Amino acid sequence: MTSRERRDSVEVETRNVEERNDSSLVASTLIKYVAYLIIFFGLLYFLIKYVFPMF
Repeated sequence: MTSRERRDSVEVETRNVEERNDSSLVASTLIKYVAYLIIFFGLLYFLIKYVFPMF
């Protein structure tokens, strides 16, 4: 087997990776984390305003 025959018999596998950027998925994730932040700061406000003054 010559080097040319070996080179021709090799199969090369290529992968095409496409980055998908779905804007509706990004928007819903953003809304979810903004809601988490609002709840977190609301709870923090409640603790500082009402619970800590009791001590």
